[in-house]
Amino acid sequence: MRILLVEDDKSASRFIKKGLSERGYSVDAVFDGEEGLYQATTGGYDLIILDIMLPELSGFEVLKGIRKHGIVTPVIFLTARDDTEDVVHGLELGADDYLVKPFSFPELLARIKAVLRRGEKEAASTRLVVGDLTLNMLTRTAERSGKTIELSGKEFSLLEYLMRNAGQVLTRTMILEHVWGYDFDTASNIIDVHINRLRAKIDKDHEVKLIKTIKGVGYVLKADEHV
Repeated sequence: MRILLVEDDKSASRFIKKGLSERGYSVDAVFDGEEGLYQATTGGYDLIILDIMLPELSGFEVLKGIRKHGIVTPVIFLTARDDTEDVVHGLELGADDYLVKPFSFPELLARIKAVLRRGEKEAASTRLVVGDLTLNMLTRTAERSGKTIELSGKEFSLLEYLMRNAGQVLTRTMILEHVWGYDFDTASNIIDVHINRLRAKIDKDHEVKLIKTIKGVGYVLKADEHV
């Protein structure tokens, strides 16, 4: 589980990152809004913890940019501002929760778990669609142009990750962390093997190829013909 922490108070950032890392979360910490927006839109995170009062761009501006990119990653605001108007504004922009400083770490942890549980329930009832490819999260089936595609469990997980991040280049490291869920030898060709299997099932009989290789970087799934 990968978390992006955007907090300019480096002492608070170290405290939060240490606590979450000890509980098994992988945490990337940045200290200004501009870097936070870049990481949020390129890093493929499962959750974003976002301060409001940030250098360069405010947390509100970062969240606007995230949602403008079509990224639905859950966001929890951390802030010393507890005015009702700020709370409402943050939620209207698309924040999933709002925690006022000072806070206890157990409370933050509980909020994180609650937000992630809500996300899992919502994800379980959705259909992912990219071009003419559909992935049904309830029945765990895939179709392209109305034709059912048989997938193994790992192929399904890989395709889900690619589709949830459609249009975004995913590195091999990102794929390993999200699909395999543990440290793996990055020199291994396990990802390439599974990608090739997916291509044989999804792209083989279609003029438009959905899965593209970005040489030296990773892969991207997108419906148009050009990367």
